[in-house]
Amino acid sequence: MRPRTQPIAFLIGVFALLVGVAVALQQPNQLTEQEIKDGWKLLFDGESLKGWTVVGIDGSWVVDDGALHCTGKGGGGMLYADGVYKNFELKLEFKVSPKGNSGVFFRTWDKNDPVHTGIEVQVLDSYGKEKPSKHDCGAIYDIQAPSKNAVKPAGEWNSYHIICKDNLIVVYLNGEKVNEVDLSRWTEAGRNPDGSPNKFKYAYNTMTRPGYIALQNHGNPIWYRSIKLKPLD
Repeated sequence: MRPRTQPIAFLIGVFALLVGVAVALQQPNQLTEQEIKDGWKLLFDGESLKGWTVVGIDGSWVVDDGALHCTGKGGGGMLYADGVYKNFELKLEFKVSPKGNSGVFFRTWDKNDPVHTGIEVQVLDSYGKEKPSKHDCGAIYDIQAPSKNAVKPAGEWNSYHIICKDNLIVVYLNGEKVNEVDLSRWTEAGRNPDGSPNKFKYAYNTMTRPGYIALQNHGNPIWYRSIKLKPLD
């Protein structure tokens, strides 16, 4: 007798559909019960700048429809989250304007010189670029290009999942692994392991100390939301 597989297949399909619906219905700036159990915390409450410090002019960062919105006003500065972190997982969503430019910084130990004393994962409107560079979305800026271009068009929400564990930095963009570096290979200031130059005055193998998490104002409208952190120390 042929086994009755259709009901099982049907139940599997229904389960998959329900899981998809549950994910789709998850509201921004909230933690699931499982995330809470796993030790995740929200860095942005979806309503205010509480827990963040603006370095730049007034009005450069506001809360807009449940998102941290960089207005681009002032054309520079950063938005720093409270606390310092060394080893962690960071998840967030971002949306860029056409030709928008920003960055997610972490392990930044000097607020007066964040570019040279922290690691930046690039946020950029580089949708459609066939071969992304060290300056495109998903890059560890000026250090290593992403392995693929996984960013969505300007105006659509993207997701980052960044993992920092001692010398290891891993970046997922929209669910796809696009970058991984071992900082111990960067032994010389201003130079990458492949011999290409970078702009930094410190060797990147020093970027293992605790530091601030920050979002960059590069003079363009950018939005961030659902910023979640899981300390690994």
